[in-house]
Amino acid sequence: MNQDGAPHIALSRDLADAGYLIDDRLALTSWLALVLERPLLVEGPAGVGKTDLARALAQALKRELVRLQCYEGLDEAKALYEWNYAKQMLYTQLLRQTVTSKTSGAPSLADAIDHLAGADAAFFSERFLVARPLLRALTSEAPVVMLVDEVDRADPEFEAILLEVLAERQVTIAELGTIRAKSVPLFVLTSNGTRELTDALRRRCLHAFLEYPAPSREQAILELRVPGIGEVLARELSALAEKVRALDLRKVPSIAETIDWARALLVLGATAIDSELASATLGAFVKYEEDRAKVEVEIDRTLAIKRRAP
Repeated sequence: MNQDGAPHIALSRDLADAGYLIDDRLALTSWLALVLERPLLVEGPAGVGKTDLARALAQALKRELVRLQCYEGLDEAKALYEWNYAKQMLYTQLLRQTVTSKTSGAPSLADAIDHLAGADAAFFSERFLVARPLLRALTSEAPVVMLVDEVDRADPEFEAILLEVLAERQVTIAELGTIRAKSVPLFVLTSNGTRELTDALRRRCLHAFLEYPAPSREQAILELRVPGIGEVLARELSALAEKVRALDLRKVPSIAETIDWARALLVLGATAIDSELASATLGAFVKYEEDRAKVEVEIDRTLAIKRRAP
């Protein structure tokens, strides 16, 4: 395939307009997920832009972003749907007179229940259904981007809930039957690898893996996301970020934290990395005190090499 004629190039441009620089392989996989109408599973370390990819796709495709943040104990009541019991009780009180008239003259409790047969179905209709993110995505008239963020943080049992939604774009509700998607959502699932995902879930998705970008790519990201940053500062920060991520740290700085650090330095008028200013603003980049000392040593080493350079 000729690069200029590659079908995913337009998507790459639209994502760049949305503030997201994407590499060619991920752009192609994302495009295929759209064309083949398959979910996209994006794995990689925290802070490499997995969640932001869903945000950028929604903006580039001019779709609503529906987000489900996963956590331990997440169940279908929070992810799919639940019944509005308070509303059901209110209607029961309001309709008490109707219930009384229907059961008047019944010689026994069993007969009264028979008179009300079928009425209970009215209380388990869509009028009383509370749609949670997954059901919202399925019932949306316009296609959305459905982000299932950090799916690895949810219990393995939650994946069973996802299988029908991802594979058949439908959900079965015992009281209502099967609800099928009104439009085709683009499902984007992210995972930081805190636990292994099941093969059943993986089989239903196209797969992509994101790693921390090379310095040249991170420099381009900084220049895109931090307007006004000079080439020198962007280059030095991206090179330093690569060195810092190779250290034995409690928390490796993410791309977002490099951006925060760049913005802090820019606000203070920096055009290049300065030891004193870098140390003073390091809280934007490093989030543990035990990591700060290691990073400061790396900054001093980098600046010493810079001073010795001809």
